[in-house]
Amino acid sequence: MTFTPKRLKSCMFLCAFSSVTIDFTGGEPLLHRQLPELLEMAQNMGFITTVTTNGLLYPKQAEKLQGKIDMLHLSLDSPDKEEHDKGRGVACYDFVMESIKVAKSLGERPDILFTVFEHNVAQIAQVYEEICLPNQLVLILNPVFDYNEVETGLQLSTQSLKALKHWSRKKYVYLNEGFIALRQDGGNHIDRPVCKAGSTTLVISPDNQLVLPCYHLGLEEIPIEDSLYNLYRSEKVQRLIALEGRLSECEGCVINCYMQPSFAVELNKYWWKALPSTLKYNYLKGTWKAMLR
Repeated sequence: MTFTPKRLKSCMFLCAFSSVTIDFTGGEPLLHRQLPELLEMAQNMGFITTVTTNGLLYPKQAEKLQGKIDMLHLSLDSPDKEEHDKGRGVACYDFVMESIKVAKSLGERPDILFTVFEHNVAQIAQVYEEICLPNQLVLILNPVFDYNEVETGLQLSTQSLKALKHWSRKKYVYLNEGFIALRQDGGNHIDRPVCKAGSTTLVISPDNQLVLPCYHLGLEEIPIEDSLYNLYRSEKVQRLIALEGRLSECEGCVINCYMQPSFAVELNKYWWKALPSTLKYNYLKGTWKAMLR
């Protein structure tokens, strides 16, 4: 039972909040045949839409997606074609380059999403100078993280974190400085959790299940059926949400997609660290306009 436009309607209660983003990610979200319809419906419901893609399918589907994606992220982890394709496990570098051209020709403003590893910090400059600046694209720096049983490589060194902080000041570069501060503090600590994954983020799997307390931990997958609202308010789900950031597996966690919304709901040092970069990105992209739809 897949996630369909009909099932998207069950998310309408979320629109009562002042600002809600719906992120179609994966895997590869462009594999979903109804993605254009889902995006259009999401925008009409008041969501800010985000799609992250490796670019393989975008050139062929671009016209169907035109105007339906508020934040289009093209993943690119190296300026070197061979290295990028090897890291991604699929030959997609050329498609990213083509996607940039196609998107711009349609009036879209894609971002380059650069996952930062210890081994590619020095390559940021080339991506920035040769790809982002000439095309006036925002470069999103996404610090690597390990999760659950998945090890992604060496953690970023103190020197690399310092370099990233320097890059965050550059024009057309977005980096949430809260990510840097959290890593310098050793990540989430279960005795004083920063993470609010369960209460700020709803993860819905392609087969229409609510994944809790977060996708990367995935302790429970509960069928949504007809009412996400009733399920979300149920005792079982609320009990799992209460464990956010407090489980033993949560110690040291720095997963960006959960920490970013977590920083936004509690007035602490990370809120202040995240504020300048958040305002910068919203200004560059004009995403605040989507909230007026």
